[in-house]
Amino acid sequence: MVELTAVHASNKALRRYLRPKAVAVFVGATKGIGKTSLLNYAKHAPQPRIYFIGRSQQAADGILKQLREESPEGNYTFIKADASLLNKVDEICEELKAKEENISLLFQSQGTLDMSTKTSENLMLITALGYYSRMRFIANLLPLLRKSPSVSRVISVLAGTKEGPLDMKDLSGSSIAPWKARGHISSLSTLTLEHFAETAPDVSFIYSYPGFVDTDLAQTMKGILPAVFKVGFAMYRTIGPKITYMPLDETGERYTFLATSSRFPSQNQSKDPPNYGKDIAVGSDGAIGSGVYTLDEFCESGDAKVQEVLAELRLADAGAKVWQHLQEVFKNVTGKESIW
Repeated sequence: MVELTAVHASNKALRRYLRPKAVAVFVGATKGIGKTSLLNYAKHAPQPRIYFIGRSQQAADGILKQLREESPEGNYTFIKADASLLNKVDEICEELKAKEENISLLFQSQGTLDMSTKTSENLMLITALGYYSRMRFIANLLPLLRKSPSVSRVISVLAGTKEGPLDMKDLSGSSIAPWKARGHISSLSTLTLEHFAETAPDVSFIYSYPGFVDTDLAQTMKGILPAVFKVGFAMYRTIGPKITYMPLDETGERYTFLATSSRFPSQNQSKDPPNYGKDIAVGSDGAIGSGVYTLDEFCESGDAKVQEVLAELRLADAGAKVWQHLQEVFKNVTGKESIW
């Protein structure tokens, strides 16, 4: 476990080594983990230039006020949009490309537990938010991330270290059982990030599990799932291992640490910050500092079981099949594949 004292020390050092006016993009940042991570990053970063994306103008207005009070030297822009739509993602990215020459951080936490709704683009909402839109943002913005003169990092918050078997006949997850969905989407995400890292070795990629955090995400479930979840969760708390909730403030501090710490360098480590930490993290391929990291709520890398799952998927050439599937979805929905 990365101790909270080490997290705080790293974050307090940001103003000494993080480039002033570095551009950060936060998607799904008007509530919950996205919001607390955005506010915490703005507090520590020197003169940040931040774009944050969400659906609620009312929530954004309150966040803008907090940002300007907490860090008045920063520049903050809200983009009102539905990030579940890939064509809307393309529009947002074109707007960002028109305004900025480079990006240092892409932080994504958009998500839902609604497993029944489809978007207007005919994608399941849960995978549109948890996987497809995230990968579309990365594909579109990777050229700007590669142009950053200092640290370049992508963070996706969902279920790092929870990788599991892939249903190769149903990569979209449209018919997958709810209890298998987390492992499926986690492996999709990690394998795709590894593909991005192959062509962008100067960018580091983090897929993270936040732990149990007190947010309203469970309220997005529909049908009988909320009742089933409530009963199942009550039983788990009674007979399962003790659940430790992560305080929301600590979650924000830890995600600022993940966004900036030298512990998680890119493959070539050419633009990463000075190594103020003691250790370099183990990557998703089991190698130290390999550029892609699947991390738990305490900022630690996946264990041997996670490494074994991913190794088996690589042996089956699952990464190439996942990438081909992603390109097919991109083309079907937007008419354009990814250039990466």
